[in-house]
Amino acid sequence: MADHEGADHEGADQEDADQEGADQEGAARPATAGWLGAGVRLAGDQWGDPDAPPVLLLHGAGQTRHSWHRTGAALATAGWHAIALDLRGHGDSERSPAGRYRLGDFASDIVAVSRSLPAPPVLVGASLGGLAALLAVARTGDQVPALVLVDISVHVEREGSSRVVRFMTAHTDGFASLEAAAAAIADFNPHRPPAKHLSGLRKNLRRRPDGRWVWHWDPRIMDGGPNSIAWQIPDPSTGELMLSHHHEVRQAARSVTVPTLLIRGLRSELVSERSVAALREAIPHASHLDVAEAGHMIVGDRNDAFTAALAGYLGRLRAGGEEPARPDVSALSRRARQAEPSARLSPPE
Repeated sequence: MADHEGADHEGADQEDADQEGADQEGAARPATAGWLGAGVRLAGDQWGDPDAPPVLLLHGAGQTRHSWHRTGAALATAGWHAIALDLRGHGDSERSPAGRYRLGDFASDIVAVSRSLPAPPVLVGASLGGLAALLAVARTGDQVPALVLVDISVHVEREGSSRVVRFMTAHTDGFASLEAAAAAIADFNPHRPPAKHLSGLRKNLRRRPDGRWVWHWDPRIMDGGPNSIAWQIPDPSTGELMLSHHHEVRQAARSVTVPTLLIRGLRSELVSERSVAALREAIPHASHLDVAEAGHMIVGDRNDAFTAALAGYLGRLRAGGEEPARPDVSALSRRARQAEPSARLSPPE
């Protein structure tokens, strides 16, 4: 039986689809820029003073940098230089000419971008972005200030992961219309209200010459080949198929020494209590924070609560204090203040 544990694929996030509405609500517009990864050009958005402490925001598989729009603007208000990248093969970033989409390739891009910045960035990664960030931290030692994993761990629940993989590979021929794409996203995430602005889906989709809308990411990322994140190998202990980076991630986590926070959606199908325990076994100093009424795609499900929790954690770290007991929302918007009580932090045991 194929083991999708660690399959860190999110698909399109409705947060991307609603960015046009976010602009109308007053979220600061970012400056678009580019960075050189490990042999590919990466597109990105940035908010705030370039001389401020940097935070690198890394989306999940099948998403784009636009899923971080509100969070990036809020972090800039709190005094950070926030940078959201399109991962290789996603959005406006280059596709790998050789089709190289192993987890290590994404991690190499993160290392390259991090080293190009004036100071080492805090790494904040959702799903695929989180595992790639973890691997990047393991490769570079304690050179980054902190690692934040957004609903991803060294162990994820197989059924939830398999469901995400099925969604990402179910629409290889695209959609006849934006409405059809929105309906597919709604079916996948029924707890989320429908997208307000279908035109925002253009950030997640490309229109082919035949008129069909296809995902804004290279399909080779998920083709199951030896250079994709979906490549599977036999588990040495059981013989069952497992993702090739599964063992690599668990081993890498044991060398992580920087402050580490897991932000988990309480409705997540992927990250369970077992996932939290597995992360703490691998990284004993890690803490975790639960966001109520959020699933795997926390950034879109409960953006205000997520952003308040993240900004509070980063603020405490920058001040040189201990792991935060509660999120600090002093520099955030009124909506973030209202959302903050729905997040609670569990310190290291």
